[in-house]
Amino acid sequence: MPRINSSLSSRLVVVLLASMVGMTLPAAESNARPRLVVGIVVEGLQADYINNLQDYFTEGGFKRLMRDGVVIANADYGTNLDPIASSAMIMTGAAPSVNGIGGSFVYDVNGHRLQPTLFDPAFIGNFTSDTYSPQKLLVSTIADEVRIAGGGVTDVYAIAPDPQQAVILGGHAAKSAFWIDESNGNWATTTFYKDVPPLIGGRNRLAPLANRLDTLSWTPLLPTVDYPDLPDHLKRYPFKYVYVRGNDARYAMLKQSAPINSEVTTLATEFINTLGLGRHDGVDMLNLSYTLAPFDYAKNNDNRLETMDSYIRLDRNLEQLFSSVDRATGGNSVIFLVATPPSSTVRRDEEKWNIPYGEFSTRKAGSLLNMYLMAIYGTGEWVSGYYNGHFYLNNNLIKDKNLDAKAVRAEAASFIARMSGVKDVFTIDQILSGDAGDKSLALKRNTHLGTAGDVYLNVIPGWEIINDFDRDASTIAKNKVERIAATTAPAFILAPNIDPKRIDTPVDIRVIAPTVARLLRIRSPNAASAPALQLK
Repeated sequence: MPRINSSLSSRLVVVLLASMVGMTLPAAESNARPRLVVGIVVEGLQADYINNLQDYFTEGGFKRLMRDGVVIANADYGTNLDPIASSAMIMTGAAPSVNGIGGSFVYDVNGHRLQPTLFDPAFIGNFTSDTYSPQKLLVSTIADEVRIAGGGVTDVYAIAPDPQQAVILGGHAAKSAFWIDESNGNWATTTFYKDVPPLIGGRNRLAPLANRLDTLSWTPLLPTVDYPDLPDHLKRYPFKYVYVRGNDARYAMLKQSAPINSEVTTLATEFINTLGLGRHDGVDMLNLSYTLAPFDYAKNNDNRLETMDSYIRLDRNLEQLFSSVDRATGGNSVIFLVATPPSSTVRRDEEKWNIPYGEFSTRKAGSLLNMYLMAIYGTGEWVSGYYNGHFYLNNNLIKDKNLDAKAVRAEAASFIARMSGVKDVFTIDQILSGDAGDKSLALKRNTHLGTAGDVYLNVIPGWEIINDFDRDASTIAKNKVERIAATTAPAFILAPNIDPKRIDTPVDIRVIAPTVARLLRIRSPNAASAPALQLK
């Protein structure tokens, strides 16, 4: 039997070992836990606009999400929810009936006033007089679970224009959550969170929005003739919006317009670069909020140009953000972007189009209901308040008069149903029993008993809800023109080793949190009962 040359044998062993290492190292690298997860909530993002504007997008923004990620065409919220309640569902994997967040505001029956859902005077603000905390958020969020999994060593931050949105995205355990204060333009937070990075103070001091806003303007990014499907009159008269000092609404105006997305992106990239997100021993998280909602301050009812410009600008913001994430993590990151359904518009169509229209005054409806109940049950203030389709009855008075509360609610609903403009009406009893129309189960799960009213109504599409029940309501809750809006919105998940795919069947929005948790190899939020999507 011939002898094998020992030197040749040694070289073969070395080559074999090297090839084995070459095969195993990429696998080990590919199986590494992600270094950074970026959660993005976009108010009002619609798939139609993404599809129609693809030729105007960069390769690294929306196109990257569609090309390399999992595309969920229809993430289903069940019923129409505002961005705060929608964001809470995304982050907790639980519906409002469980997570406690049914909307942006709650009606304080005892105080007879509206107040922000997350209002909490127990915690003062940093760089703001606003007082918020996540205490009303009753369950854990994906941000909480990331922080817990890291043993408090890793970083979790949230950035949003709106304070409540920032707090929802930060959850209970974030190092901090930041928003833009509407009185001074500062990036602000609440003392509930214990960390304020020096870059926040530096930015507020050295590059304050209050100063920059004087010269900031929003005009079309492209020549107006380049925007698709625009009528000639919109092409001839491009918009221009400025945020001049002396305009009390200038910060609120900014927070609804395209430039706010650039402000969020700039701060987000500073966080990534300065705080070393994605470079720690564990998983860091950064959650952001953007807006593509209809611009309430538009000069024309037809604001298609403003909307398309917002999409094109946001695409460039996303490319900038994703590039920063890639540099920080070498591509070992998870990005999920979820849209919230578009809300009803605050403007009605111009009268020249002859679209049927009416006004539902909450003050008049409440007064009529109160007189009706007095005729049946005697003198008293039977109607305590109204908010977001909910009439609140005076349950203390009902109890004092030893009345059957369920019967009083049914009587009130029967009367409201006969009012002009009312499409349908349900008592809280009907909602909780699942006897509330075509979407009974969805309405039940999206109704938080602790903040819901006694009678819930919907108005006819095209009618405007006038929020004039009291002075407090009229200054907080905007009037809105009712439309039958979709309860679904697109979502995207971009992660290593996840093959691109498109899911066209409706997907319960509550699966997002457990799906992200699985990708991060951590436990799901404590109220997330839906199974994670099978993506691998």
